[in-house]
Amino acid sequence: MTPGPDVTPGEPAAAPGAAVVLGELRALGRGDGITAISRLAGGSIADAWLITYADGAAAVGKTVTAALPGVFAVEAAGLAALRGTGYLVTPRVLAATSKLLLLEALAPCADGERSWEGFARDLAAAHRTTAGDRFGWHHDGYLGQFRQVNTWAASGHEFFTEYRLLRYLSEPLAGQVLTAADRRAVERLCARLPELIPAMPAVLTHGDLWSGNLVSQPGGRIAVIDPAVSYTWAEVDLSMLWCSPRPPASGRFFEVYQELSPSPPGWADRMPVLHLRELLSMIATFGPAAAASITQFRETLAPFYPR
Repeated sequence: MTPGPDVTPGEPAAAPGAAVVLGELRALGRGDGITAISRLAGGSIADAWLITYADGAAAVGKTVTAALPGVFAVEAAGLAALRGTGYLVTPRVLAATSKLLLLEALAPCADGERSWEGFARDLAAAHRTTAGDRFGWHHDGYLGQFRQVNTWAASGHEFFTEYRLLRYLSEPLAGQVLTAADRRAVERLCARLPELIPAMPAVLTHGDLWSGNLVSQPGGRIAVIDPAVSYTWAEVDLSMLWCSPRPPASGRFFEVYQELSPSPPGWADRMPVLHLRELLSMIATFGPAAAASITQFRETLAPFYPR
């Protein structure tokens, strides 16, 4: 994330979100010695702020304007779960309130081959050591502005169909975009999902693992932020990076991952199908403005439209 114009604590009117950050920091006893609160670029639902102190310390604060009850407690718990694998790195959570998530400040994602190879090892190990036979999570979460339904299921195909694809069809903005033919194509794909996606174990996934949700520790080790955790197929995480607007600069990421935790044959061909969940989320969030997602959605579903 890139800093925007600085907002000093004495000028909250210039950036209302900064006033929220400052108020929460004061309530937490962390409001003294702040020299600037700077908006960071990126994020479509939450605003991120770089908080700098006179002693050189820094932290990142997140705020949201949408009504998302418990969103920061859920995010903090997701970060703890990923960190608890012993393999994935996350920023330290410094505080979580109903209005603010305060995190350790880390650097933008390192894009070197060594960093990507290391992250492939971390992710493969986290997936490999958390394999189970139930899909879901202990509670619902959020993917962007939408509640992510995580009801436990024994079948990965049922879980992905009901809670990762069909659940978006009823969202109002999706209704403005998706035609009857689009909806029928999604339903046809879901009916054939067991043919398209082989049976695989459930593993602990980040759930929103695109390149914008990666940062780095000093030294270049890649860390993850903004999770939407659940137990589901490992390939869901891979699909986010494979189809990301900014995929890993080093192709070695996927090579190393597959060496350490091989997917069933044909995994690369499955990436666009699994990425439909993200495309539907974008369509449900932005409606007609999600032009690129709409195009990609229809291209992926092309074999499932009536001929």
